[in-house]
Amino acid sequence: MKSISVFLIGLLLFSCNQTKKQPIMNQKIVIAHRGASGYLPEHTLEAKAMAHAMNADFIEQDLVLSKDDIPIVIHDIYLDDVTDVTTKFIDRKRNDNRYYVIDFTFDELKTLSVTERFNPKTGEQFYPNRFPKNKGNFKLHSLQEEIELIQGLNKSTSKNIGIYPEIKEPEFHRKEGKNLTKIVLKVLSDYGYKTKKDQCILQCFDAKELERIRKELQSELFLVQLIEFPEETKQLEHFATYADGIGPYYKQILSEKINDKFTFTSLVSDAHQLGLKVHPYTFRADSLDEFSSFEEMMQTLLIDANIDGCFTDFPDLVVNFLKDE
Repeated sequence: MKSISVFLIGLLLFSCNQTKKQPIMNQKIVIAHRGASGYLPEHTLEAKAMAHAMNADFIEQDLVLSKDDIPIVIHDIYLDDVTDVTTKFIDRKRNDNRYYVIDFTFDELKTLSVTERFNPKTGEQFYPNRFPKNKGNFKLHSLQEEIELIQGLNKSTSKNIGIYPEIKEPEFHRKEGKNLTKIVLKVLSDYGYKTKKDQCILQCFDAKELERIRKELQSELFLVQLIEFPEETKQLEHFATYADGIGPYYKQILSEKINDKFTFTSLVSDAHQLGLKVHPYTFRADSLDEFSSFEEMMQTLLIDANIDGCFTDFPDLVVNFLKDE
């Protein structure tokens, strides 16, 4: 893990050295969305080390396959909005002018530099006040490398922080002749993640694939069905036949604001009646939309709406908020 600054890890662990017991799923949990991505480039090992030091309960890994079948931790099947692939492999784009992870070997991917997310057409940084684009020395990494980092930090800090992997676009991978899900499940099993007690929550937007993971592949992991579209919220009863929780867009929980107080849809209560946990995405202190402050967002959703946890780019802020509750 040469790309991780020893100084960074030491500083963070020194400043945030609380020992965390195993999270109990009936408590509200904090999921570090792509790591501590509000402070460091998303899905870098540095961002994951920082999230661990901030005492997130779980750290997220989005997963796609390399050409040689290595699960790579990156948010999309594309490379050109978080790396310098267009300058190092200019002739490797597809007909749609995008650069795909699956077209590169693991060794080739390791040569790329990772930066803060940007618009590949304009070059503009997506969140302008975050870590400066094209600064630092960040690299892509595998699921295996990240698990070894998190498990190593758990051992050295006496914490038990979990992982929260996502199977990204399984249908795309199938069309490319690859079985992402089976490869990921094998890696998870090899590192001791097999049941709901093993500090691993597996998520996917593809409902057919998540159901297949439970019923056909017979996984005993804690499964969360991600929800992108409002009409999917009507399928909770079906989701409950194979999943343990749902991950909706947080706006699907909000109804309207009356006399400066938010009202809510029935999504959380309906899910709870079916025994489903609710982990909405994404809490960002620098993208508030309808909220006047991040404090209001956390209070409204975590407390008033009674969700069971959240994905956040700023895990330290949510950890501190819940600590004071």
